[in-house]
Amino acid sequence: MSKIESYWLDLKQLDEMASKATMIHLINPCVKLLTTVIFLIVVASFSKYEISGLFPMMIYPMIVIILGELPINPILNRVLLALPFVLFIGIFNPIFDRIPLVYVGPFFISGGWVSFISILLRFILAVTAALVLVATTGIDAIGMALLRLKVPKVLVVQLLFMYRYLYVLLEEFIRTLRAYSLRSFHGEGIQYGIWGSLLGQLLLRTIDRAQRIYQAMLCRGFDGEVRLRGQKKLVGMDVIYLLGWSAVFIILRLVNISQWLGTLLVGGY
Repeated sequence: MSKIESYWLDLKQLDEMASKATMIHLINPCVKLLTTVIFLIVVASFSKYEISGLFPMMIYPMIVIILGELPINPILNRVLLALPFVLFIGIFNPIFDRIPLVYVGPFFISGGWVSFISILLRFILAVTAALVLVATTGIDAIGMALLRLKVPKVLVVQLLFMYRYLYVLLEEFIRTLRAYSLRSFHGEGIQYGIWGSLLGQLLLRTIDRAQRIYQAMLCRGFDGEVRLRGQKKLVGMDVIYLLGWSAVFIILRLVNISQWLGTLLVGGY
């Protein structure tokens, strides 16, 4: 099995994980969505040179993963898959920001490296929180929550279709890659000279597949309205979940737990 196929199976696992019935899965989708948004806002509010204060924020995705009984490998694979994008963005920080910020004996660490590590931590926290939300809620329930929170219906429909189109794109890419491998005598890799034509073929195949899917939807009465089921009423546990995590996020933002524990341990000696 190729890496692309394994990534595709991991992507399908997110929807399968959302069908569980743990205490996290039973929380109202609107509450989980709002909690994730608050978490992302708090993570983004840290200064660009903050590192130690970001580590305690990992408590949120870790606890949700444990209580939601989620396998860690598919989530880590998704995070690693998107990691090159943030590496490309943050790798220029050490070049432009060379101001000494942290001294370790005769050596120093520039502000660019500190901000680069901070960006990596924010990215890992943000992507993990988003993946955990999808894995414990499901894309349809997230769409329903967005509609209930008065997000424009056009944006919600586009989000749902884009998410589903990823499956179509990956399926066509796997088929194209498998067909090339069966007809090629150059090993498993794809020669650089045919990448352009191969991507063009992939684009044409996915457009044709998307048109067939759309025609099938019209034959089944699709009128532009996405009808989602499974709306849940707000209960006391949902309110406790939202307020509890919001309080934790605010405390972790105002109090540097890592620095406080370090001072406590050093003072103890």
